[in-house]
Amino acid sequence: MPFAATVLTLYPEMFPGPLGVSLAGKALGERTWSLNAVQIRDFATDKHRSVDDTPAGGGAGMVLKPDVLAAAVDSVADGRPILALTPRGRPLSQQRVRELAAGEGVILLCGRFEGFDERIFEARDIEPVSIGDYVLSGGELGAMVILDACVRLLPGVMGAASSGEEESFEAGLLEYPHYTRPVTWEGRTIPEVLRSGDHAKIAAWRHAKAVEDTRLRRPDLIERHGGASQAPPSGAQREDRASKK
Repeated sequence: MPFAATVLTLYPEMFPGPLGVSLAGKALGERTWSLNAVQIRDFATDKHRSVDDTPAGGGAGMVLKPDVLAAAVDSVADGRPILALTPRGRPLSQQRVRELAAGEGVILLCGRFEGFDERIFEARDIEPVSIGDYVLSGGELGAMVILDACVRLLPGVMGAASSGEEESFEAGLLEYPHYTRPVTWEGRTIPEVLRSGDHAKIAAWRHAKAVEDTRLRRPDLIERHGGASQAPPSGAQREDRASKK
């Protein structure tokens, strides 16, 4: 069965959007995964097809109504995880992406306006998720981020099965820096160790750079994982083992 993605949104015309090109688009065309964008407004019951109302207690903006949201969610709920895109959610992690990609699919509920009536999270099994500490106009772009992150991990999408193993966040670190030809460009040369052919030294250098860059750019990752792992990335281990054969 293909990975099945359902997006509940007020703007279904935004999909597939970027998900229709590159790796995700090719996989969509090959039916490695499926995408269904559902209009939330179709579940409104009044003549104006209202999906929002003023905030209880006063304040600016509008809030998405729980009855409409629940009807939309219930129409597609089938056991797949249901995630709601909201700045109030738990930050998305690569570990969570891998869990989702290993399943049958995901249902994504896109927020708009001031967000969701909180009772929807009490009444339905919905996981609030955030893609970062900033605010967008709606959850649609966040839904695309989650789907792109999942689809690229599906079997066969990236080609080599190991392609996603050495990337940022997989071992609690940012990925090491990359270089390619030309060897010298604008007076800057590829580090000598990467041209040495010594796989053990290359693995050690890559791990050291990953730790260094993570400490400099994302110290929160170091703290979250209790200090950088002393083991080199999995791919580096493979290179080291291969050099000894």
